[in-house]
Amino acid sequence: MTRLPRNAVVTGASSGIGAAVAERLAHHGCGLLLVGRDQARLDAVAVRTGGRAVVADLRNRAGVEAVCDAADGWAELLVHGAGVGAAGPLAETPADVVDELLAVNLVAPVQITRTLLPTLRAAHGHVVFVASVAAIGVAYEATYSATKAGLRGFADALRVESEVGVTTVLPGAVTTPYYERRGQPYHRRFPRPVSPERVAEALVEAVRRDRAEVFVPRWLTVGARVHGVAPAVFARLSRRMDRRADTPAV
Repeated sequence: MTRLPRNAVVTGASSGIGAAVAERLAHHGCGLLLVGRDQARLDAVAVRTGGRAVVADLRNRAGVEAVCDAADGWAELLVHGAGVGAAGPLAETPADVVDELLAVNLVAPVQITRTLLPTLRAAHGHVVFVASVAAIGVAYEATYSATKAGLRGFADALRVESEVGVTTVLPGAVTTPYYERRGQPYHRRFPRPVSPERVAEALVEAVRRDRAEVFVPRWLTVGARVHGVAPAVFARLSRRMDRRADTPAV
């Protein structure tokens, strides 16, 4: 088991998984740089954790650069917790929504990691990507699935070439404001959502143990294995689950 890095950057830290990760890391004595768009909520997390708040909009280059400037030469752990979502048929998804998902969920993590990689290498640091079980493909969330699959692939490549620790966390449904923000609440009876604190606990433990990938809850690994071995079978099972659900799959 490895020690936790002393200094951590957490994006999406104003609520949900990001805020829970920040509080968990603060409990372990980590210095924190907290990134989010909502000034009031981010300040509240900063007060609780003793972290430094950086208000930045990761939908644009200026926001990405603000994070990089604040973390350059300091970051030892980089947790990409920021994310946005959208639900509905792909053909009905507005182009600007597609652009936003790609920018926040995929482009920002890639660019921030690229810029801070020298700092992380010098510190023998660690990068965590909060992806999603949707990385294996979820109907009615095609663009969101694409961004999370992209994160997973980027993490796999980075793990080989970067000489830093790399962990991908793939949660299922989580009780966060995510569903309200995407415009469609979570109504499925199965799987039941888990708390952001449970995801944060698994994330921190994965960093401590230098694990490459972790699903939350762990039984979701079964679906990923089925998808990897027999994607057509996985698609048929997913369609059956969709027909039984009250809303499109999450």
